[in-house]
Amino acid sequence: MSAVPDDGAVVWVDGKVLPAAEASVAALDHGLTVGDGIFETCKVVQGTPFALSRHLRRLERSALVLGLQVPDGVREAVDAVLGVGSLPLGRLRITVTGGTGPLGSMRGADGARLVVAASPAQPWPSRIAVISVPWTRNENSAIAGAKTTSYAENVVALRAAQRVGAHEALLANTRGELCEGTGTNVVLVLDGRLVTPPLSSGCLAGITRELLLEWAHADGTPVEERTLSMDDLARAEGVLLTSSTRDVQPVAEMDGRPLADTPAGRAAVQLFARRASEDVDP
Repeated sequence: MSAVPDDGAVVWVDGKVLPAAEASVAALDHGLTVGDGIFETCKVVQGTPFALSRHLRRLERSALVLGLQVPDGVREAVDAVLGVGSLPLGRLRITVTGGTGPLGSMRGADGARLVVAASPAQPWPSRIAVISVPWTRNENSAIAGAKTTSYAENVVALRAAQRVGAHEALLANTRGELCEGTGTNVVLVLDGRLVTPPLSSGCLAGITRELLLEWAHADGTPVEERTLSMDDLARAEGVLLTSSTRDVQPVAEMDGRPLADTPAGRAAVQLFARRASEDVDP
């Protein structure tokens, strides 16, 4: 493909780079029929994906949980997609599905399918509102901790947030502990300190979360991992969201309650921005 499509979205699938409107997978692909797949999303800045190596390592961990084999050539496919045009700010998605299979849970014999896509992105709004929702994460699920394409419950929860003018929804787990957002990890400011739910809560091991924990520890201002309740969320002085497209972002309103711009939260945002600017693949 020599020209960038009008919407800037390009896809690598089955060895070819195509405009998104022309790219396709088989109608009986297991990722489509039963959600049998895994994925990673990276922020792209000036044509370069951030923390790609960490994302690829997590892709392998998710593949192990689902019993998938990540096809060879992922980095080459990423280079091919990002080599078409230029993305000042974009989103890169790497998806691996179970491949073409029967209409049921059993996989076919064709092996996994790789799809790599990239598209332009817009910055998140500077003022973020978040709500808590009544649905729960299952920390005992067979796919707990894996980043899978089975995202329907996230779609439902996020739509509930959007209907009331919020940008994200936070969920508890089945034990009533604070877990995560639909596409984010969460960090609270409690008594002036940063605290985040442990992975045992069932939350995804987010790459931004991982980097913040490492960098804050090295900076001498560690983020504590401990079990948090929804009451902790309700009393928090500040709330931060972390994700690959947001980096570390403060929340302005939680369940209709205005939140302060806390010194601890502001320091976390600045620390992440500084360290991320120093190395695109930390």
